[in-house]
Amino acid sequence: MTEPKLPLILDTRTLEAHLHDPDLLLVDLSSEESYHTQHIPGAVHLPFPRLIRQAPPAMGLLPDMETLSAVLSDIGLTEDKHVVAYDADGSGKASRLLWTLDVLGHEHYSLLDGGLHAWTNEGHPVDVARTDPRPSRYRAEIRNPHALADKAYVLKHLNDPHVVVLDARSAAEYSGEDKRAERAGHIPGAVNLDWIETMDTHNLKRLKADETLRERYKALGLTPDKEVVVHCQTHHRSAHSFMVLKHLGFERVRGYAGSWSEWGNDPDVPVES
Repeated sequence: MTEPKLPLILDTRTLEAHLHDPDLLLVDLSSEESYHTQHIPGAVHLPFPRLIRQAPPAMGLLPDMETLSAVLSDIGLTEDKHVVAYDADGSGKASRLLWTLDVLGHEHYSLLDGGLHAWTNEGHPVDVARTDPRPSRYRAEIRNPHALADKAYVLKHLNDPHVVVLDARSAAEYSGEDKRAERAGHIPGAVNLDWIETMDTHNLKRLKADETLRERYKALGLTPDKEVVVHCQTHHRSAHSFMVLKHLGFERVRGYAGSWSEWGNDPDVPVES
């Protein structure tokens, strides 16, 4: 594994200094309307629905490799590109792309801290002209299965003291007060930290200080020696949690793509509330 050119969590000033790097692939996962209103110069647009596969009731699954090959080829991804992803909605969509790249073994990627919100509020340059990508022939395959968890994996490790399930949904969803599936509640033994709570609303939605985040996770029993399985409703919010944990030095983190849309609609798996 080679050393990445840019940090995993990338600040806006550093990105502006690298905007014209030839090996940079800047990807905007905001809505089509948002992208056409304003985006970072040079960013290509990737509609978020293309990154997920729906097999009701599971609504946020990983697409098959043929589909992902086409999607990533369309935006011009090649093995040598350093991908910087952002969106206008809290960085969950951008994080889902980067988690997908992690599963595919793509080593070089960064999340723009604070996303488009931080970029525009600081007065960095924006564009309205669409950037047309140069299509590639990217071949997607799962090279890093250790970033993945499925329902069977979670069931197998429910009582494993070395594995912690982190539920990134709201406290109301976790408790069962907010019901978004046939069954309400949470996976037995899972701990809860709403993904929003990792962001500093007084600092343009950037991540809170590393030490603050470490202490918050530690209080929940999450330490870097543990394996962490993250989930939400469709592995959108929890993809952001995946990125935060990786940033903090957690080496064993998995994303459960089926998440609560799968687990909460299965009458044969245990639920707590």
